[in-house]
Amino acid sequence: MSTPDIQAVKDYLLNLQDRICAELEEEDGGGIFREDSWERPQGGGGRSRVLREGTVLEQGGVNFSHVHGDKMPASATAHRPELAGRSFQALGVSLVIHPRNPYIPTSHANIRFFIAEKDDGDPIWWFGGGFDLTPYYGYEHDAVHWHRTARDACAPFGKEVYARYKKWCDEYFFLKHRNEPRGIGGLFFDDLNEWGFDKSFAFMQSVGDNYLKAYRPLVARRKDTPYGERERQFQLYRRGRYVEFNLVYDRGTLFGLQTGGRTESILMSLPPLVRWEYNWQPEPDTPEAELYEVFLKPRDWLQALP
Repeated sequence: MSTPDIQAVKDYLLNLQDRICAELEEEDGGGIFREDSWERPQGGGGRSRVLREGTVLEQGGVNFSHVHGDKMPASATAHRPELAGRSFQALGVSLVIHPRNPYIPTSHANIRFFIAEKDDGDPIWWFGGGFDLTPYYGYEHDAVHWHRTARDACAPFGKEVYARYKKWCDEYFFLKHRNEPRGIGGLFFDDLNEWGFDKSFAFMQSVGDNYLKAYRPLVARRKDTPYGERERQFQLYRRGRYVEFNLVYDRGTLFGLQTGGRTESILMSLPPLVRWEYNWQPEPDTPEAELYEVFLKPRDWLQALP
């Protein structure tokens, strides 16, 4: 198994953050990501970049962090108790984009590297991450493009990889208390080390590099679609699901808070405006109902269109 190269991972992640911010600024046409560097008292830090009140993006955050410490947090040892007592390093880029137009989906991506070290043993390391899409109004063309790009990101690493990580994504981004998925999924992987460092790192890079290929065409295609107050209110209502998932289930949020990360950077994933309405149900035969009936269902999107 090849030796982990933490500096190579860090260099890639910083470059990825630069590229994603530059392309999203270009697509927005007016907004600028403001950078805020921070340090963690227990070790490490990061640079947060947030765009607010853009032409297309109501709010977007693209964060890099590299934190380290002497003791693994509870969220990291819950499923791997053998790591308790080890020192650790965690590096990653995490982003959430909340567009203004309800016809543009919200998107999330995260890629990360984790290494746990011990004086009397070999380090344990792994990669994780993925990307997923949360539409408010469904378009089959958009869903198929998103999943075909996800498949293409996985293709060089084995024909079964996309199906495995697509299924994992469907299962992970699921609100159990609502009995519904957060969106139409994409890719989710964790604990990846069985390929060795070089191949695992290459896969993480493929996921990171394909995020904009999957998302930017959707933004360009939908950003000029007219909408009214009905669509805006539905978008704000559905954003509530995003908040619920991130605060109740999301591993990254729990890890950041348990390790003493910067709260403002951790919670930048939450939308700037959101609403809840008691026992709301969509009217039958409406685009809002179609989202629930057609798009918020696990589905083989690769077969949806010719």
